[in-house]
Amino acid sequence: MSSQPVGLICAVPEEIAHFGDHLHITARQTLAGFSFLSGSIDGRPVVIVEAGIGKVNAAIVATLLLTQFNVRSLIFSGVAGGLDPSLGIGDVIIARTLIQHDYGALCDGVITPYQPGVPPLPGLEGPVGYHLPAGLETVIANALQHFVLGPLPAAAAGGTPRQPSVRLGTVLTGDHFLNCGVTRERLHSRFQAQAIEMEGGALAQVAERFGAPLLVVRALSDLAGAESHLDFPQFARAAAAGAAALVRHLLPLISEMPSTSDRPAPLIR
Repeated sequence: MSSQPVGLICAVPEEIAHFGDHLHITARQTLAGFSFLSGSIDGRPVVIVEAGIGKVNAAIVATLLLTQFNVRSLIFSGVAGGLDPSLGIGDVIIARTLIQHDYGALCDGVITPYQPGVPPLPGLEGPVGYHLPAGLETVIANALQHFVLGPLPAAAAGGTPRQPSVRLGTVLTGDHFLNCGVTRERLHSRFQAQAIEMEGGALAQVAERFGAPLLVVRALSDLAGAESHLDFPQFARAAAAGAAALVRHLLPLISEMPSTSDRPAPLIR
């Protein structure tokens, strides 16, 4: 087992809370106003941080984890809004593809997405998105074959108990909370995406630069429509438990994934 830690990122404290007694903290360090907690989950070394909301916060903490704490890989554990009408609250999506849907050229009220960093000008369009390496996707798919999440009680699932599913899929990232059924349908139709959130695509952009493996695990807390502002506070805590359970299951795999490039030695030891 590698002694190099995994960087574990959550946006809000409710997402961290579900690691419970499995998380053992041995040290705390504050950088740029963020509190980084060094320790272990089920005996695996981690550095965990509450990033707050949005792409910039996510990029800051990811960069600090990689440069100052020398983590070998990154995991995000948390909740998201659902885009795919076949999914329900509590279902968990592992991001096979992450797309920053709000980066691009805005014309007639519609954004044409570009890959972040590419000037959003005519003639420079190209493929968008960050993708799981084929090898990691295969390892994850094999690990999911016999994994089953616990049932979601009626109070946490909108009135009817349900068995959450787990799947690999496409996750969209943008700096707004989606509270609109029309936009949800448009984004699902355009990208065939399963979920939408506010951090994963930025983490992918940083991870690619540093050659670090990244895993984004999102449980659906709302369905990103007109009622999402009501569903999120009601269901987020229960949904986040599923993401945390899946992260614990996959942590041994991501702990052993090699980086694809060298990084400078950390400044904090």
